[in-house]
Amino acid sequence: MSDGLDRPRLNLGAEPDEERREDVTSADDEVVSEQDWPSQITPPAEAESEEAEEEAEGEADAHADEAPVDEVEVEEAEEAEEPPAEEMPAEEDELPRGSQHAAGDLQIPDGYGVIEGEPSGSRRSVGVVVARFNGELTGQLLNRALDELERAGVGREAVTVVPVPGAFELPLAAMALAKTRRYSCIVALGAVIRGDTPHFDYVAGEAASGLQLAGLETGVPVAFGVLTTDSEAQARERLDKGAEAVRTALEMADVFAQLRAAAGNGGQ
Repeated sequence: MSDGLDRPRLNLGAEPDEERREDVTSADDEVVSEQDWPSQITPPAEAESEEAEEEAEGEADAHADEAPVDEVEVEEAEEAEEPPAEEMPAEEDELPRGSQHAAGDLQIPDGYGVIEGEPSGSRRSVGVVVARFNGELTGQLLNRALDELERAGVGREAVTVVPVPGAFELPLAAMALAKTRRYSCIVALGAVIRGDTPHFDYVAGEAASGLQLAGLETGVPVAFGVLTTDSEAQARERLDKGAEAVRTALEMADVFAQLRAAAGNGGQ
């Protein structure tokens, strides 16, 4: 029993306490106190705030270096940079009256064979197709056309007038008259005034192309006496187109007669 009691007892708690004290001591040695921050290294929070202040000061200096621009000058510069609006070509009826036709007559050099017609109505029969639509205007076109036929020597008995509903029906009537081979030429009269819908474009375009086709397919001259205007006032200013269409038709009829005569004589 005495041998067991005389043995020294194990000191199990001493060593861990010493280890903890050593760890704390080593940690204290490595960690720098907040009092030592200014002398050794700048704390992270203070570093971030200093960088933000430097950036703000830099931006302020940059703005201070820029010269102020007057708002009015900025607006004027923007207006100057805008490209000019593209100007659309003027329609024929929008052009100044003096610029619709160039002055002077056609001059053909001497020494060439020329076949030129005359607006003569002797021994000629003429067919006239006229639209009833816009009848007050087309009626005046017809009266001026008939007066011109009489001045050209075309008797009333040699003139046939065919009224149709509108300008769209003019080509069909002109084609029918031309195919009879009883008329030297055809005069087509009508008036189409532009409105708020595309109706004007369809009617005016089809009337023009259809009347041309009637002349091309039959070989009988078809004169275009259809007014295509933007307003009634413009149409009234152009009522002489009826007489002009008659002169055109008679001249072309004379040219065709001379060509047939030349062909019959063997081209002499």
